[in-house]
Amino acid sequence: MFDFSRYDLSPVTVKFTEFSGSIFHFVVQVCAIIGGVFTVAGIIDSIVHKSVTALLKKAELGKLG
Repeated sequence: MFDFSRYDLSPVTVKFTEFSGSIFHFVVQVCAIIGGVFTVAGIIDSIVHKSVTALLKKAELGKLG
């Protein structure tokens, strides 16, 4: 009457390898992370600023409801 399916999940092997890069590689990676954070923060700030400006303009015109 019922069709049951049985899944056999095999274990996953995780392999860790160490990589010793130069200090220059580390500095570049840190700068990339900081740049990404500033970019995302700027996008969020822009969206919030435009939304608040639009709401204030509607409130000024008395169209908020």
